[in-house]
Amino acid sequence: MRTALVTGGCGFIGGYFVQHLLEETEWRVVNHDKLTYAANCARLGDISDGDRYRFVRGDIADAALVNDVFRTERPWAVLNFAAESHVDRSIVETAPFVEANVVGTQVLLDAAREHGVERFIQISTDEVYGDCDGMEPRHETNSLSPSNPYAASKAAADLLCMAYRRTHGVSVQIIRSCNNYGPGQYPEKLIPLMVRNALSDRDLPVYGDGLQQRDWVYVEDNVRAIYMALVEGETGEIYNVGAGRPQTNLDVIHAICRILGEEAGMDEQELLARISHVPDRPGHDLIYAMNFSNIAKLGWAPRISFEEGLRRTVRWHLEHPERTNNLSGPGYAEYFQQVHSNGEG
Repeated sequence: MRTALVTGGCGFIGGYFVQHLLEETEWRVVNHDKLTYAANCARLGDISDGDRYRFVRGDIADAALVNDVFRTERPWAVLNFAAESHVDRSIVETAPFVEANVVGTQVLLDAAREHGVERFIQISTDEVYGDCDGMEPRHETNSLSPSNPYAASKAAADLLCMAYRRTHGVSVQIIRSCNNYGPGQYPEKLIPLMVRNALSDRDLPVYGDGLQQRDWVYVEDNVRAIYMALVEGETGEIYNVGAGRPQTNLDVIHAICRILGEEAGMDEQELLARISHVPDRPGHDLIYAMNFSNIAKLGWAPRISFEEGLRRTVRWHLEHPERTNNLSGPGYAEYFQQVHSNGEG
């Protein structure tokens, strides 16, 4: 039986990936998670420690703990989802992003090298390419040009991974995904923030003119891409994962308001009137867009359209009001005020 070590398995994408492995394979899964503010064990439902699952609470930057887990579990694959991931927080305080995203990745790479891990999958982001306004969608071979501390920390981790492959022979792959969305996402990200605010009779804050463009992939589609790269992809490869349909933030918010009108009987025009344009984020990139033909060669394509995925997400919020309210956790209101009611993930 193969063992996969999934770091950040109580996070949004990591949690979906843990579920995928347990439901679609016979592998054993070790979930190593620090349980920071955005983690939510409820994502895993009734999954508990047993023959095929173990939970380890801890920091991936803790080398002693990480090496103990590697010695005990002897993972065949390591998938590093653990990260500080919100741009706004990286602008307010950068140190946690360097610690988790750079130092944590380095500790995992050292352990993978020492213990002979056969697959090391680094979960990265389209933000490492920087603003591609006026450019073609970015290929995996394009240079990295991150614009904010979060993106810089992820780019540094990517470069470490490739250096460890060349220098030490660690079997690395990198997955660079566009914006993920779906049920259960922490409400600092654009889509859950807008749905939650709309249902709570709050303003819908959007940075600047709201014309920043992002591509969106439904989280379950992204999880399929990651798994496909893991079992069918080549080591040393980088795989962009996108949907090929960039949309402005305003377009996304308008779609949310329309679907809330259709699904919850809310007044769409009243919701639209609550859109509040707030000062733009420092160094805000205008457009992210990627060419994802490399992962398509493995047979992957998104199955869930943005319309369907967004409707599923809105319905989840309507059907689980208690979980929607509990997602934010302590300190969320203070953070929200600190970043001036920001609106984008």
